[in-house]
Amino acid sequence: MLLSLARELRREVHSLGVTGGQVMLLIGIKNNPGLSQRELAERERISGAAASVHVDRLERAGLVRRTRSETDRRRIGLEVTPKGLRVLEQVRKRRTAWLAERLELLDPEQRAAIDGAIEPLRALL
Repeated sequence: MLLSLARELRREVHSLGVTGGQVMLLIGIKNNPGLSQRELAERERISGAAASVHVDRLERAGLVRRTRSETDRRRIGLEVTPKGLRVLEQVRKRRTAWLAERLELLDPEQRAAIDGAIEPLRALL
């Protein structure tokens, strides 16, 4: 059930020109500016080659940029561009609207049950 919900939320962003996986990478980079491509791959549990392909696509789309560290010129970090931040904001708004519309269809008892399940689910994460 939760997987279906996650899948639907990922699909909701396709019209913005990004995939759910790309959104997850953007969020990871946004939350950890300067993260290296290797570190991103480790955090997201993907191969270095897959991370490279995804970061290249995000960079070509103007959503992320690679930046050389000021303290270690060998280190290349990643950061989300202003365009990438706008996409993430649109993603958040679209997903929130999608979920709010569906929650409105539920009766108060069903919404209360979901509300009661949030903390136990959060504890799992």
